[in-house]
Amino acid sequence: MSTGFTVIRDNTPASAIPKGAVVAMGNFDGVHLGHRAVIGAALAMGRAHGVPALAVTFEPHPRSFFSPNTPQFRLTDETNKLRLLAATGLAGAVVMTFDRARAGTSAQDFIHHDLIGRLGISGIAVGYDFHFGKGRVGSPSLLVSEAPRLGIEVDVQAHVDIEERPVSSSAIRMALAEGEIADATTMLGGPWFVTGKVVHGEKRGRDLGYPTANIRLDKHCGLKHGIYAVRVGKGSQRFDGVASFGRRPTFDNGAPLLEVFLFDFKGDLYDAVLDVAFIGFIREELKFDTIEALIRQMDDDSAKARALLAAAPDAFPQLGAIG
Repeated sequence: MSTGFTVIRDNTPASAIPKGAVVAMGNFDGVHLGHRAVIGAALAMGRAHGVPALAVTFEPHPRSFFSPNTPQFRLTDETNKLRLLAATGLAGAVVMTFDRARAGTSAQDFIHHDLIGRLGISGIAVGYDFHFGKGRVGSPSLLVSEAPRLGIEVDVQAHVDIEERPVSSSAIRMALAEGEIADATTMLGGPWFVTGKVVHGEKRGRDLGYPTANIRLDKHCGLKHGIYAVRVGKGSQRFDGVASFGRRPTFDNGAPLLEVFLFDFKGDLYDAVLDVAFIGFIREELKFDTIEALIRQMDDDSAKARALLAAAPDAFPQLGAIG
């Protein structure tokens, strides 16, 4: 885990920004293997020049700005994106507010004002398909052509393929929507996870012998409804468990809810903030005719979850502390 990870925002004084740093620039939703290639290039460049390497990213995600009425399934919210970036070895992140002013900034102005003028970068790494500036005119080729005049180094990373398929945030969203947890994990370089506060539920699980910690996920979460083997983080503690994400068709068919049962755990989790990492998909959500049939299935689900977790004893996202 990295230490001293600094977050620089639009209102950070110029005197607090380390001049001469190199940056990895991108939206970094999920911080997947493709993103990590860009980050790795920036880290290597920083080591070669003896300067810190930072991420440059944008919040809210530009898709949310340009299509505010279109549901956006984000793989990581801002905080979790920063926690993942903090574990990569980067010295910090520059979080630029993506608003009307930034959307209307030309690519040339962004390079000269934001990257060179404010940040004072000495190098930049980007992915082959990253675009920026008004009308998405800014491109890796523009950075390469401007580099000699600006006196900066530019590294453009090609796409990362797994079995001849490019890794992308969109491909990971699709895998999660289909319950293909293994594929999502491979593309991310670690398990996909969510973070949330435990809320009070109907307490049905307690009556069934399966008391659950209930977490409401973002309403746009596109994870397939079903039963999962999960590993849960509560601070530095780790717990194995089984989780249901869905509408509880046997009972109320209500709003989607994540219900997590922790194996061999006793205690009160209400209001606790948990990281829930999805290790394996067990089955789709089903409606049962009797409570007895549901309990038998839950027993079977738990056994399968234990087996999946035993086969991946160290599976958990690498998270850093945000300074």
